This record gives sequence, structure tokens and C-alpha cells, in this order.
Amino acid sequence: MKVLVCGGAGYIGSHMVRRLSHDGIEPVVFDNLSTGHREAVGDATFVQGDLLERDDLRALFSRHRFDAVMHFCARSLVGESVQQPYAYYENNVAGTLNLLQAMREADVGKLVFSSTAAVFGHPETELIDESHPTRPINPYGASKRMVEIMLADAARAYGLRSVALRYFNAAGASPQGDIGESHSPETHLIPNMLCAANGDAPALKVFGNDYATPDGTCVRDYVHVDDLADAHSRALDFMASNEGAHAFNLGNGAGFSVLQMIQAAGEVAKRPIPFEVAPRRAGDPDRLVAGSAKARRDLGWQPRYTDIAEIIDTAWRWHRNARY
Repeated sequence: MKVLVCGGAGYIGSHMVRRLSHDGIEPVVFDNLSTGHREAVGDATFVQGDLLERDDLRALFSRHRFDAVMHFCARSLVGESVQQPYAYYENNVAGTLNLLQAMREADVGKLVFSSTAAVFGHPETELIDESHPTRPINPYGASKRMVEIMLADAARAYGLRSVALRYFNAAGASPQGDIGESHSPETHLIPNMLCAANGDAPALKVFGNDYATPDGTCVRDYVHVDDLADAHSRALDFMASNEGAHAFNLGNGAGFSVLQMIQAAGEVAKRPIPFEVAPRRAGDPDRLVAGSAKARRDLGWQPRYTDIAEIIDTAWRWHRNARY
């Protein structure tokens, strides 16, 4: 079996490449390296290219016959999406449309899509399951929701089988400490906390302390990157016997505030995390916590990493010895 991993040099994609290889599946990585790292791919076949360049996709599909595609390519910064919406719609929506057209031309009929909890907008329930209304409040979430709609249309029109996996907050790193999260600039909470703890970055900025949460800081659900990779593998199996377009929420079902995360990270690193309060970022909901019963039931998915300290510890191992 051969699987195309678009964005396979990125944070989640590189962990997926490792998982596929471990499972005896041949991954082929397609990445423009705008945010990914060639070193993270290891020995997997690597093709540099861009979803916005149709000739790149035609050449890729002419050289390889794929059984399925996993799509991780995206611009993914909420605040940036508010400031640069056109860039997000071009990259996330138009780029995905190019990929879907190339897949149809090559008769590749299965896609696992990297979606997001940002499709939901402001939560209306304590736990967000798949029945929750999708009302994104930023262009990033809107762009991902547009792709989900495209996939449903493609299922009806062309018979495309797809699974959209709505991550809540991807976190952690390979337990071996050799691949992990590395962005420039870095905007995610856990790496910024640990870089501050390690003296590699200034004090952490806590964006807002006046949210409608117990301590005033945003509450999020953190799910380990290897658990996300496991869900993608299960989605491949699911598509083998299920037609149509499907969506699953992925999270641990437990929410932690920013201040709780700072405390937990300080305990893992055995040093205080310096921080300062800054103004809110546009487009940030108060609370996002997953209801993942559907993924557990239909995919047989069960997160291995349920302790937040253990998740942070895997990231800490990576940040102390980061190689790229």
C-alpha cells in the first residue's frame, strides 16, 4: 500500500509518516517546506512541491500510484487568518481543490483530511461533539469547514471516500525525542512555554485573562500527536468499508486553562515558566473541549496519552534536544 502524505514534513505529518512506515505502508511525502522540515521525513520518499501549482501535482500523480491520500497542508494560525484571509482561502481551499482534482484525474478515491475544532466557533455545549453547529469565527476555521463541504459534495458527485479529523489542540512529540514541533514563528502554547523555560525565548505571552473561564484564561483540549496519527491510520481502515464523507472530533475530553498548563509545564521542567499577560487575540473562543465518543465507537480510537504532564514531558524531551 502506498499513501501520499501532503504536508508530511510538518509537525503532525512527520509523525504520520513514521506511523505509516511502522505499519508497513509506504509513505510518499509532498511538501513545499514553507513550514515543514526535510529532516523530519527521515528515509521516506520526498517530493518538494506546492498544492497551488497544478503542474507539481500532475507530475507527482504521474510518477506514483497511490491507494489513498492524507492531507496535512494548511496555513493554520488563527490570528494571522483574521489579518490575511485571502491567503488562507487560497492556500487551504484552492490548494485542496487542486489536490482533489488531481486525485480524480488519477482515480485515487480515498482522502483523510486534517480539519480542526475551529470549524465550530463559540461552543454551545460543555463538550463539542459532531452534532454541534459549525459556525467558525475566523477565516482559518471557515477555510477548513469549506473543505469539509467540498468533501461531502465530492462524495455525492464522484464517490470520493473521505474522513475529516477535527483536531482540538495537537500536542507533544515522539517519545524518542527525535521529531517534534518546530515552527518559525512559534505560536502554540506548549512549545512556547518550554522554550521560555529553556531560556530559548522570552517570557510567554498569555493572550487575555478575562475570558469566561474559572481563571480567565482560554481552556483547550490537548491530544498527543501520536494519538492523532493513530486516528489517521484507523481512518484508512474505516474508508475501506464505508462510503461517503465522514467527520470525527479528536480530543481527550478534558480541558485545561492556559494558567493550568503553565503550572503543569513548570512541574515537568522543574523550573517556573516566566509569563506576562497580553491583549486577547482576535478569533479565540473561551473554551474548546472535544466530545470524541463517535471516534471511539466508529474508529475504535482510544488515546494512549491522557495525562497532561505526560504529554508535556514528551514535548520537553524534544525541546531540550531539538535537531531542526
